[in-house]
Amino acid sequence: MTEKTNVITINGKEYEESAMDSQQMYLINQIRDLQSKAGSLRFQLDQVQVAQDAFTTALIKTVEEVDGEADSPERSVAN
Repeated sequence: MTEKTNVITINGKEYEESAMDSQQMYLINQIRDLQSKAGSLRFQLDQVQVAQDAFTTALIKTVEEVDGEADSPERSVAN
């Protein structure tokens, strides 16, 4: 049975995690955590953009409705 080890590729060269010292493992863990956070932030940004688009669309719709009411003959006042 072979033992499965994690391999890190840096500048095209492979390194086994088991050969890394504690500082290198700390840096690897920092990078992994930051990659995870970046993915989470991209996910949240997607949600915020969709929500912003929905609110913008709703605002445009209400403004157009108000403009349409102001232009209608029954709302016009003759001078």
